[in-house]
Amino acid sequence: MTGTTMREGVMTEADTCREFVTPRLFAAGWSTAPHAIGEQRSFTNGRIIVAGGKVRRGRQKRADYLLYFRRDFPLAVVEAKEVGLPAETGVQQAREYAEILGLKFAYATNGRRIIEIDYTTGTEREVERYATPDELFTRLTAATQLPQVATDHLLEPFNLVSGKVPRYYQSIAIHRVIEAALLGQKRILATLATGTGKTCVAFQICWKLWNSRWNRTGEYRRPKILFLADRNILVDDPMAKMFAPFGDARHKIAVGDVSQSRDMYFGIYQALATSTEDVFRQYRPDFFDLIIIDECHRGSSRDESAWRAVLDYFSSAVQFGMTATPLRQESRDSYEYFGNPVYTYSLRQGIEDGFLAPYRVHRVITTVDAAGWRPSKDEIDRYGREVPDDEYQTKDFERVVALRSRTRAMARHLTDLLKGTDRFAKTLVFCVDQEHAAEMRQELLNLNSDLVMQYPDYVCRVTADEGALGLTHLANFQDVDKPTPVILTTSQLLTTGVDAEMVKNVVLARVVGSRSEFKQIVGRGTRLKVDYGKEYFNIIDFTGTATRHFADPEFDGDPARIEEVTIDDTGDVVDAVDNEGTGVAEPEGEYNVDPTPGGADETGGTVLGDLPDEPRKFYIDGGEVEVIGHLVYDLDTDGKKLQVVKYTEYSGRAVRTLYPTRESLQSAWADPDTRSEVLRELTERGISFEELASSSEQPDADPFDLLCHLAWNAPLFTRRQRAEAARRRSEDLFAQYGEAAREILTLLLDRYIERGILQFSALSELMKVQPFDRFGSPTEIAARHFGGVRGMKDAVSRLQSALYQ
Repeated sequence: MTGTTMREGVMTEADTCREFVTPRLFAAGWSTAPHAIGEQRSFTNGRIIVAGGKVRRGRQKRADYLLYFRRDFPLAVVEAKEVGLPAETGVQQAREYAEILGLKFAYATNGRRIIEIDYTTGTEREVERYATPDELFTRLTAATQLPQVATDHLLEPFNLVSGKVPRYYQSIAIHRVIEAALLGQKRILATLATGTGKTCVAFQICWKLWNSRWNRTGEYRRPKILFLADRNILVDDPMAKMFAPFGDARHKIAVGDVSQSRDMYFGIYQALATSTEDVFRQYRPDFFDLIIIDECHRGSSRDESAWRAVLDYFSSAVQFGMTATPLRQESRDSYEYFGNPVYTYSLRQGIEDGFLAPYRVHRVITTVDAAGWRPSKDEIDRYGREVPDDEYQTKDFERVVALRSRTRAMARHLTDLLKGTDRFAKTLVFCVDQEHAAEMRQELLNLNSDLVMQYPDYVCRVTADEGALGLTHLANFQDVDKPTPVILTTSQLLTTGVDAEMVKNVVLARVVGSRSEFKQIVGRGTRLKVDYGKEYFNIIDFTGTATRHFADPEFDGDPARIEEVTIDDTGDVVDAVDNEGTGVAEPEGEYNVDPTPGGADETGGTVLGDLPDEPRKFYIDGGEVEVIGHLVYDLDTDGKKLQVVKYTEYSGRAVRTLYPTRESLQSAWADPDTRSEVLRELTERGISFEELASSSEQPDADPFDLLCHLAWNAPLFTRRQRAEAARRRSEDLFAQYGEAAREILTLLLDRYIERGILQFSALSELMKVQPFDRFGSPTEIAARHFGGVRGMKDAVSRLQSALYQ
């Protein structure tokens, strides 16, 4: 065997990269400016996993190399494996990363051999060298048919003055939109989940095109750009913050203020097209080169929309629509107007990548929601009117009939939940209408009077009626450094456009029939603020909305766990019913309620009768509510359907999915090197041994036995029983060593009885504490009593194997 071969035989992946891969990338010109090599680049944060009340991060996705044609424009990914493995070993991962990152080229290598994957030609072949930057870029532009004169616009650097570097999916969206515009596409759509930074995407697109002097006519001038939305909050905040680098080039269009000397314009439809004047017609039809429509699913893409006239008037401009939830129904079809999105980044992917907060769903049922409510004979309401004899369901509450006791029960339950967790956890309560939001605010205020005495704005209503005062409450709610308001009650106003990173509870006190609106509401809580302790959030569902939407196969968000409880008129939770498939059925009925006058809009509730002064609905101030049950919903093993299941049953099912037989689990568990992989896979599925031991009431069981018992109904052993059996099986092992070594091994078994096997994964740290430290340092213990570090590790490994024979 030659020296080189021997050296390669013990080389790690890092050695392979250093000695073989990096030099060959340098030789191909990737290290020469303006090109660049990015080594060990993580492009996701790792999913946030909540298990047993503890939060941890899953694995980040990390590329061995990213090859950049320019600082902000990657062209290829390289996946390296150690010399001793075939180059083909890295092909699948190279492909996976290239597809996630939207790259057309990927390489898999073991240092000696190079496999090139070219998505522009659909080929995969072994090559002698890495392609140069110019070679790959030429291939890319040829495949996309991008004119050479347009590449400067595509390659214009990002504006990084804020210090925020666009995430990988934002970069893909930016480049896809610009590429589509450069190829002459006039209507462009991008779909990005709420909380994933659509405003950042819009800003960088505008900056790259503005700074590189792109315009639709090809003249040497900066473009005229309009950022368009339907609410002031959606344009004022970006204009003041994200788009600040545009400086004096910014201008907000308003009645009587239609300056035409700026470049970066902002406006809302209502200001451009008032009831008395079409302000937008004061600009030439060809004035704008690019129009960005934020939340484009709301209104502008409808054929009959008055706002559609604005887009039609500026039809010569490139129109770029952004949304988290494009509609695929009726004529409000964003897809029909803009075409299919050039890029989609879903809520599910955002949670998987660790950029969005995961969520736990609490399904709370009052008896009237489960069984319906029917008035007693000749029952009259608050205003002396006889209530029509009918069976009223969830969809009718606060629309046709208002049950004050139901609102009070919801408020009490929410208050108790906050008292049991965090009374200063920012909470949004979505009510049926403004009146319902006012009643909910009053109930919550009275239930939290101890805090209201100190913080008068602890709970506030924010609806259209509050005007400037409501916006002040909202601004304080959004400020991470202000403790109050803690609870905001609303109906429609806060379903979108509210960037409140610290929202920890989203409460559904009204039915949300529209999937797009539900996604927007869920998006109020998905923003992360880890440094302030916001790592996940709760959806507290009083109407069955969340359970129903999550069960929809077309909905792209998976809850970590759905907890269902039932409360009475005082808001108290009843004991859990058994979860063997029994429990309370979801309230039935049609939930697609029309949010127009007569429905649950921001101006009020259902109108009854023709008289203008007649109350809008029937008001019932009395009544009793009974308690029914407590269910827990979890996803099935495919992550697609919610089903009623205990946590212990879910854990057993997850184990069987990973390890079909007890023997396969035992083999992986007994080996310390593979046990860590078992633990990682279980943790990523939300399985916590502390919670499992508590749920099964088996605090002394070994984790392995607990898993086998739940998965295959195997006998349960305590840790003490396993330790005693291992001691008998290990007589030969103990006989090999002196008295001190035998004592150390005995102490390890005692430690296992006390605290379990998981501590063995950090053996060197374990040896530093009592009672092991009296034998010396970890290095001294290994040298004096076990013949070295390898000998000690071997002894401990054999002891662990004996535990699980």
